[in-house]
Amino acid sequence: MRCSLAAFVTLSLAVASLAEPTLSSHIVHEKRSAIPVGWSHTRRHESAATVPLRIALKQSNIESIDEYLYDVSHPESANYGKHWTAGEISRKFSPSEETVSTVRDWLIENGLASERIRVSSTKGWIKVDVTVEEAERLMNTEYHVYTHVSGQEHVACEAYNLPEHISTHVDFVIPTVHFDAKLKGRSGVEPEPARAIGQPGVGITPKTAGSISQLVTELEQCDEYITPICLRALYGLVYEPVATEKNSYGIVEYTPQAYLQSDLQMFAMNYSTDLLGKEPYMVSIDGRHVAGYAQTEYQGFGYNGESDLDLQYGMSLVTGKQNVTLYQTGDMVEGASFNNFLDAIDGSYCTFEGGDDYTQDAQYPDPYGGGYEGPEDCGTVTPAYVISTSYGYNEADLTPFYTARQCSEYAKLGLMGVTVLYSSGDYGVAGNGGYCLNPNGTQSPTGMIFNPSFPGSCPYVTSVGATMVKPNTSVAAIEPEMACMEVIYSGGGFSNYFAMPSYQKTAVDYYLENYPPNYPPTIWNSTGMSRAFPDISANGANYVVAVDGQFELVYGTSCSSPVSGAIFTMINDARLAVGKGPIGFINPTIYSADFAGAFNDITTGSNPGCGTEGYNATAGWDPVTGLGTPNFPMLLERWLALP
Repeated sequence: MRCSLAAFVTLSLAVASLAEPTLSSHIVHEKRSAIPVGWSHTRRHESAATVPLRIALKQSNIESIDEYLYDVSHPESANYGKHWTAGEISRKFSPSEETVSTVRDWLIENGLASERIRVSSTKGWIKVDVTVEEAERLMNTEYHVYTHVSGQEHVACEAYNLPEHISTHVDFVIPTVHFDAKLKGRSGVEPEPARAIGQPGVGITPKTAGSISQLVTELEQCDEYITPICLRALYGLVYEPVATEKNSYGIVEYTPQAYLQSDLQMFAMNYSTDLLGKEPYMVSIDGRHVAGYAQTEYQGFGYNGESDLDLQYGMSLVTGKQNVTLYQTGDMVEGASFNNFLDAIDGSYCTFEGGDDYTQDAQYPDPYGGGYEGPEDCGTVTPAYVISTSYGYNEADLTPFYTARQCSEYAKLGLMGVTVLYSSGDYGVAGNGGYCLNPNGTQSPTGMIFNPSFPGSCPYVTSVGATMVKPNTSVAAIEPEMACMEVIYSGGGFSNYFAMPSYQKTAVDYYLENYPPNYPPTIWNSTGMSRAFPDISANGANYVVAVDGQFELVYGTSCSSPVSGAIFTMINDARLAVGKGPIGFINPTIYSADFAGAFNDITTGSNPGCGTEGYNATAGWDPVTGLGTPNFPMLLERWLALP
């Protein structure tokens, strides 16, 4: 059996049932269905070559993580707001001694000397260097070499098998089917064909309609130009923070994306004077230590647009009184992934559970030279109470086991009282770049199957879609907004990897029963059992942003996430000021009956993609704008009423 990765997709949510017919005592643990775009099969790998096997061990109690999370996150729970410490989380989810010994004994029984086998200090990984011949025998597979159009080679397999009694103790093994290898550009600055988050034009990125010459300051023009005053009017955000020393708001950026202080000050001078002389507190993650590293060598909208947007609006809406932390992640050569950021805010993730996959996550020190040469940051950063990220993958870019491992980490952040927000995507029901799925699991611009995003499809994050002010409509109108249908379309739909969480079942069932999408089940996950997204939305069109010394009009769910994060940060401020805790994982709360009507329902527009009109915005939750846009006064009142 030839072994290599492709985008694995299970449209019927049968992700858990990866097992195929038994091969002797083995069952299929992970597989792919095709070679990804840009790669071609070169040759069978040499049997004597070395393969550095890394086995990610199953975590204890992980099957109950949603139960633990809901216990501290649901407004009707007696333990609402009683968040866990990092130590409590580590003790609860540590892989068991049985798991460690079972996998280790299996390796020894198959002829690997015990001194070759290393267990990571906190038991998350088992590491063993083997020959290709040994790896193939262990996992009933074949390793092959694949070559990318760039010339880079990659070792992978089509599927791998584990004994049934071992499979239950293992999350995944690398290198195997994980084909999302990061292509290493030696310049470190060219847009990469690999899925390198932060590279210009890769993943979820803001779009621009060009520069504008006139200053815009009037509420009457919000249908054409969004500025902070428009957002405050739309969402009722009239609030001066008072608990700024206790509160925290973090925005994540991935190098080479970087803000320019001159742009922030240009924006402050015209639209947010309380930011004059202010800058974000920068925390460098796997970049350059000392004062952080927001690169300035490469400028232009593709390098500065995202970070400029996030910080100008995120900082403006929490006012100059509240410091904002900029998590600048990665260096110019290696870049970074979501897991590199997670490593830094929770040391147990990289050393304890072992969530990293070196085919997808950057390695530090930089093994290729020219980049960050310090140790990988693990557990060195305190997470903010609210963290906004405007980047994302297509769900099908990654394997189900890999996404599940990372999704569990977001649940742990929720257990610690952190609100995690992710943009839902800018291509409607299509994936990044307008790519849709084909029946064989590959992605292409001509595909017809809806292609959900990740991490927005993870049930333990809050996924944020995009709206826009209706043309020729005042922000004072009764229903001033619709789903964004200019330049971008709000990402939304139904996961192919994750089951529907209980907190949204009532809302999503209502949508499916009253507004059933008129599409064949072959192009979308129509089971009614899958995670639906987005959860909420906020304006994502016509933002006036200072980029490289001029104002540009910017669009995207990249706008919506930091704006929503700022609003939730102000709610945290009010709670902290009266001695209460942060709101933490908000999804069980915002979907609850107690919060009915606390979001502005969006009922106009759709999210086209994959040759269709996508889904429609409807009364109640919908897979275009979620529950709607924040109504700050109502949300504040209801959260202050909770313990």
